[in-house]
Amino acid sequence: MLKISDICVSLEADGQDVLRAACKKSGIPIKNVTDFKIVKKSVDARKKNDIKFNYAVNVSLNCPEERFCSANVSAVSAYKYQPVKADKAKTPPVVVGSGPAGLLAALILAQAGQNPILAERGQPADLRKIKVDSFHSGGELDTECNVQFGEGGAGTFSDGKLTTGIKDVRMGKVIEEFIRAGAPEEIGYLAKPHIGTDKLIEMVQNIRKEIIRLGGDVRFGTKLCDIKAKKGRICSVVLEEDGERYEQPADRVILAIGHSARDTFEMLLRRGVDMIQKPFSVGARIEHRQSLINESQYGKFAGHPALGAADYKLSAHLPDGRGVYTFCMCPGGTVVASASEKNAICTNGMSVFARDGQNANSALLVGVEPKDFGSSHPLAGVEFQRKIERAAYDFSGSYIAPAQLVGDFLDNISSSGKSFGSVAPTYRPGVALGKIDCCLPDFVTNSMRAGLRLFERKIKGFSTFDAVLTAPETRSSSPVRITRNENCESITARGLYPCGEGAGYAGGIMSAAVDGIKCAEAVLLSIKNE
Repeated sequence: MLKISDICVSLEADGQDVLRAACKKSGIPIKNVTDFKIVKKSVDARKKNDIKFNYAVNVSLNCPEERFCSANVSAVSAYKYQPVKADKAKTPPVVVGSGPAGLLAALILAQAGQNPILAERGQPADLRKIKVDSFHSGGELDTECNVQFGEGGAGTFSDGKLTTGIKDVRMGKVIEEFIRAGAPEEIGYLAKPHIGTDKLIEMVQNIRKEIIRLGGDVRFGTKLCDIKAKKGRICSVVLEEDGERYEQPADRVILAIGHSARDTFEMLLRRGVDMIQKPFSVGARIEHRQSLINESQYGKFAGHPALGAADYKLSAHLPDGRGVYTFCMCPGGTVVASASEKNAICTNGMSVFARDGQNANSALLVGVEPKDFGSSHPLAGVEFQRKIERAAYDFSGSYIAPAQLVGDFLDNISSSGKSFGSVAPTYRPGVALGKIDCCLPDFVTNSMRAGLRLFERKIKGFSTFDAVLTAPETRSSSPVRITRNENCESITARGLYPCGEGAGYAGGIMSAAVDGIKCAEAVLLSIKNE
């Protein structure tokens, strides 16, 4: 099999056009191609007056392939995931949390015949959506089932972006399982793949059903309350289900609890599980008209049906050493109320697969370091987040979030008493205009102002007066890292495997899912070597 790269074609090109262009570039006669598959597709928008698609394809030939190898043509082999084989453990492994890390960990263990127990404090994705919709419509916040907690984890109510900076062969396994569970096949080749919240809700349920089919035991509304150990090794976990606590034997526990399980962090710390402070970022969501972003990124090609909604990714390193950047950009999306604690506000972004909303939004974030937390306590970062989230709630005395027009924010004046312009905020249950400085530290807002001015040079209109900032965004990543060794085990509790974003080892859906597989493999190796 050969991979042909850097194939540029027009936006109107179809599959046959791509094949012809690939053959022309490589010198391979089209009659010798027996199989053809697109493996990468991206937008080349470097020239705004000549935007094209760039492809890479794999081809199989009915003649010797070596003679066609060149700078843009290389031999490749088909990827096949190699599972770790182990006898069935005497005690089923327990996976805590059903986000990307927990789901993939449980799936790998189930495929290996280990009959894992998957415990999730929240509810199945379909019931979870009902609770989230109710909260967004002004109803009560369920602190056990919300945008942060429940089947699929925090990523379920997001854009479902699968872009990642990691390079790991396990990514092929993740994509394979996502497609099998109902994700669009295009995630296998798009340079910036996404699934969308609407499809994620169905996909995570299908993965859960497969885990059960293979012998796994999935328990919703089941919270990890305690861990017990003998001679430094986990021997059981205490779970709470429907208000009743019980002890579950467990000598191998994958801890995929997510970045917002603050009460679980506290319990683990009390039990002597080692954890340390970790940098993260805070800021606000910024909304623009999607048409403005399209025009800035695509010029005269804005609105072309083959391109869809444009995205962006911006970053700057400020003179004082702070980093400011955009994160989790949601084309055609909405800003989402993401609280998991009473009387506190935090935001996130979400898009459905079509990305057809009127607004674009992303987090506008500033990096914070442990030195900013004001304490050496391992959970000082959690308190740093809480202080911001509670100040945002105090602004209105409700889950109505503080918002500010970008023009006023840059001038450091309140937007109170003003009205919105061309950008109608999408956050529900609603926003109130004022100053987002009411909840964010000065060093954060000052850095955001500097970043906005720099980003205007990259995207014309980014700092337009009536763009809207909704605050705060505090859950960009986990504020702690639960330390582990080269075998993915906690350094203070053998048999405990800190995993995914909440444990500080991932930063998005793909990296979390990959870490889930990695931890499942570590568990299987432990069983094999027992």
